[in-house]
Amino acid sequence: MNCSHKHHFGPWMRHMASAPKGFLKYSVLKLLGEKPRSGSEIMNEIEGKTDGHWKPSPGSIYPLLAWLQDKGYAKEAPDQEPGMKRYTLTDEGQAFLEDHVKRRKEIRERFGAFRPPFHMFPWFNSYPEKAKELLEAGKSFMKASWSLFDNLREKYTEEAATQAKEVFKQATEKLNEIAKTLKTS
Repeated sequence: MNCSHKHHFGPWMRHMASAPKGFLKYSVLKLLGEKPRSGSEIMNEIEGKTDGHWKPSPGSIYPLLAWLQDKGYAKEAPDQEPGMKRYTLTDEGQAFLEDHVKRRKEIRERFGAFRPPFHMFPWFNSYPEKAKELLEAGKSFMKASWSLFDNLREKYTEEAATQAKEVFKQATEKLNEIAKTLKTS
């Protein structure tokens, strides 16, 4: 799967020292929930999932694995290969992951995704009610987008991805057309 956004965000992500702790914790929990993995396998998997833009350091992965073990969320997997220590989720870890996923969905449903930047400007509130409806429509679009991405992470299909890509492409073209008419009028 090739990400077209990689050229826009690549330099920023390459220079990013670390990811938010919640992102890393969630990623490690999710990976350990799929199958037992070593710290180096986790680092490589995250690097692959970010198209090579970010690879967590051993200094962030191994303390997190120790914390997960201390909390009872992870344990060393049985049947280790010599010289390879793999970890797996415990039942408590699986419940912690499921609770985390549930809370993320609740937050998205309650607050939506990130608001467009124009919500911060006081002048936006002085526009007619129809303009405020635009903000709500944008929030609904973002919520639907997040829901789609969550569902694709759970069950990816080429058909759904192709359909979604076409909708995003058409919406982007239309929005750019509208923006262009505002510039020329």
